[in-house]
Amino acid sequence: MPTLKSLRRWPLLLPLALLAGCNTVLMNPSGDIANQQGRLIVVSTVLMLIIIIPVIALTLFFAWRYRQSNKEADYSPDWDHSTQLELAIWAAPLLIIIALGAITWISTHTLDPYRPLSRLDAERPIPAEAKPLVVEVVALDWKWLFIYPEQGFATVNEMAAPVDRPITFKITASSVMNSFFIPALAGQIYAMPGMETKLHAVINKPGEFEGFSANYSGAGFSGMRFKFHGLSNTDFDQWVQKVKAGKDGELTREQYKKLEVPSEREPVRHYAAVAPDLYDAILNLCVDRNKMCMKEMMAIDADGGLGKPGAFNIATKQAWQADTLTHSPKRKYVTAMCTTEE
Repeated sequence: MPTLKSLRRWPLLLPLALLAGCNTVLMNPSGDIANQQGRLIVVSTVLMLIIIIPVIALTLFFAWRYRQSNKEADYSPDWDHSTQLELAIWAAPLLIIIALGAITWISTHTLDPYRPLSRLDAERPIPAEAKPLVVEVVALDWKWLFIYPEQGFATVNEMAAPVDRPITFKITASSVMNSFFIPALAGQIYAMPGMETKLHAVINKPGEFEGFSANYSGAGFSGMRFKFHGLSNTDFDQWVQKVKAGKDGELTREQYKKLEVPSEREPVRHYAAVAPDLYDAILNLCVDRNKMCMKEMMAIDADGGLGKPGAFNIATKQAWQADTLTHSPKRKYVTAMCTTEE
């Protein structure tokens, strides 16, 4: 028969029993980048526990050893310094901070999402003939648009990639900041309107994985999820043919304007074709052809801007000719300027 004392211990073991069946994606991912990030979490945690566990143990020990009822404990009211104790207290944390700093510096550069991949996994480098799969990602309210420029189609709330093939994600958003996250593949990266972020990753195991937004973006945020399929080359080719046979037709600028309207829990859509310049127009906030693209605005600013101050800058600016032998200066002049009255 279990005693009352033993029964009291069971609640303490309950969390361990619940965690025993866990298979967290972050700690058991299917992509090399996510795998390296998971190991980084483990290494950092172990290094910090080297300090935390002894401190907790010594705190409990001191509280028990020097309790008021223990009359045999040494009492030294005039004690104020111990060189050995000071070395132990400061040396160990300092060494761990140095180790964490070195690991952080190395991993920050190695796992930079903008850095092209150098390997498929720990045992295989990137083959010389490997060509990355380019996927253009647009975070909408509240759904995900994936454009495959090389294949010439687009999907909503579903994407796929071949196993062991590098993937280059180009990521932006339509209206508000969002976050693109496939835990099994790689860490999250933000999607922002008018800006492009990048992510390089590779999936090493076939399967169906969860993708979602990791940054709150409004009422439909909780349903902003999609499926990511890791497929063999043959299965990926079949998936491509399936998408190209989709009944949603071509994703033109006009169709995109309708898709851009906020909606929740959108079903998967397959667009058999997509306008070649659509992603560039989304990125530069000029899907509406009546609007000037951001890149055009920046080109005007780089050339001096508009208005009288900008005209003066253009008129006095020196632009060197491409012929490096003559180096003769060439000027741009403004012949006329309209005023607001005119």
